[in-house]
Amino acid sequence: MGLLASPVHRYDGRPGTAVPGQAADRRERLEVRAGVGIVGDRYAGKAAHRDAQVTVLAVESLEELAAELGAGPFDPLLARRNVVLRGAEVEALRGREFALDCGEGPVLLGGGRPANPCAWMDLVLAPGAHRGLRGRGGVRCAALSDGVLGLGPAVLSSPVPLDAAAAGRSRTLLPRRRPAL
Repeated sequence: MGLLASPVHRYDGRPGTAVPGQAADRRERLEVRAGVGIVGDRYAGKAAHRDAQVTVLAVESLEELAAELGAGPFDPLLARRNVVLRGAEVEALRGREFALDCGEGPVLLGGGRPANPCAWMDLVLAPGAHRGLRGRGGVRCAALSDGVLGLGPAVLSSPVPLDAAAAGRSRTLLPRRRPAL
């Protein structure tokens, strides 16, 4: 559906009044390195992003959000996720190792914390998108193997059953209850 790698941060600071250029960040292929991330991406090799080297998003999240907001359709790469998939229940991959194979061998990823949206989403997508993407903004992943991801059909292998019909649904985590004193 879409691939993105950016050598610089496009949505830096508070949202401005204009959408920064995106064309140079669109990719046909992403080269992934275990423990490093995506070659050429601004987060590759950064210690602070060890568990967030690759971000993965279900395009259905953006489609459902557009319908809810009465906007769109949205350009899925404006959400600034590295890999945008169709038909994948991405939010269920939190805390799971999974593989993506675009025909050049599997790339193993470790699903981690949610890829929370930033305030720029209200400018680049539509007013309300920042809040609306919470719980369905994708998953930050650690790169666990070397490999290549390319545009086109891909096979997602997961240790848990995934429901393609749930691809765009929110998986908002409920707040923890404090123990009674």
